[in-house]
Amino acid sequence: MRGEAGLLADLKALAIPFAAYEHVAVFTVAESDAVNAAIPGAHTKNLFLKDNGGAYWLVTVPSEARVDLKALPAAIGSKRVSFGKAEDMDRLLGIAPGSVTPLAAINAPAGSMTVVLDAGLAAADTVNVHPLRNTGTLGLPGAAILDLLRHWGHAPVVAPIPVQAG
Repeated sequence: MRGEAGLLADLKALAIPFAAYEHVAVFTVAESDAVNAAIPGAHTKNLFLKDNGGAYWLVTVPSEARVDLKALPAAIGSKRVSFGKAEDMDRLLGIAPGSVTPLAAINAPAGSMTVVLDAGLAAADTVNVHPLRNTGTLGLPGAAILDLLRHWGHAPVVAPIPVQAG
């Protein structure tokens, strides 16, 4: 596992601009609201999922989105999905719940999972994600997240993620 040191090395090697922020540990979107108020850009939440075919998915959406889990599989090209287990997250991504980030794909073998980025985030100038721990935030362009995923051997999916009404 390459971890945060590998992530920072790749950001430097690929000349990807980013802003780094340190803060108290946050485990939920609600807890992160106070932290996010001081950090410019789009804020995110992440869903670590497993489909009924055994494939793993990491879906990154705007923090305020209430994802329609019934409509999600069709939108991302998957089968029925459910939340993945913490032990699978640790084994595959080397992170614990509360620290989920698309950047954890640095630790996952190429082809071992599919990372999905909401279309709006992919186009955003600044997307805020964890740097593999929930006591920090990195702000970087959505396009740069896609570049990193490709650099690590993943084929990211960009899709409009369905949300619940109201």
